Amino acid sequence: MKLHYKITGSGQPLIILHGLLGSLSNWRAIADVLSEHAQVITVDLRNHGQSPHSAEQTYQLMVDDLAELITDLSLQSVDIIGHSIGGKVAMAFVDTFPEQVRKLMVVDIAPRHYQSSHHKIFNALLGLDLPRFTTRKEADIALAEKLPDKAVRQFLLMNLVISDQQLSWQINLQAIADNYLHLLEAVCRNDKVLVPSCFIKGGQSDYIQQKDEDEIRTIFNDVIIDTIEDAGHWVHAESPKVFSKKAMSFFNYD
Repeated sequence: MKLHYKITGSGQPLIILHGLLGSLSNWRAIADVLSEHAQVITVDLRNHGQSPHSAEQTYQLMVDDLAELITDLSLQSVDIIGHSIGGKVAMAFVDTFPEQVRKLMVVDIAPRHYQSSHHKIFNALLGLDLPRFTTRKEADIALAEKLPDKAVRQFLLMNLVISDQQLSWQINLQAIADNYLHLLEAVCRNDKVLVPSCFIKGGQSDYIQQKDEDEIRTIFNDVIIDTIEDAGHWVHAESPKVFSKKAMSFFNYD
């Protein structure tokens, strides 16, 4: 699959992969900072952003999509940042193509299997009767009863597009929901990862727990696990300056 992407800056290639129900635009501020030191390639995963839609979405397919992009861009050795499911894609890619990755940064996700926690969100989004609304504000009001967290709603509603005063989902929402159980699966179960790696976790997030740190150190031979204490799961959005500084240091861009 030919993924949608955006390139800024020049130098060492750095690929950034967003999380569930996100897009490359979520990383614009970080990409602007890092593009002063590297060639930053922000990517929309399949069924997200402006990338093509598909009925299927597994980690193997997303690894294949990323491999195709790297080949199309004639890249030899890349750095990768992956957040949430993007972090799992990044881990799975490194596990499959270690010779193509110089360094890996995983943001607030572990390689383990996760329990379902997004069904409420999928049900709320799929339950929106979009033809009733002409603005995001109207959709936001309708969604508030089921999803009271305003920040979460604003993030999700970024996936709405408006054409001729009609709202529609830019993402392939139904396919993402249908494949959600695949996205909960573990990665890197059988191999030892030798690529230098850094895991950044949010101090206010429970996505990476102590038992996860033990597993990470078992799988990843050369690894740093760092915490940004005042951030939750969206570490890069909640503490962008601290995150950017840690990324530049790890990738030796500073």
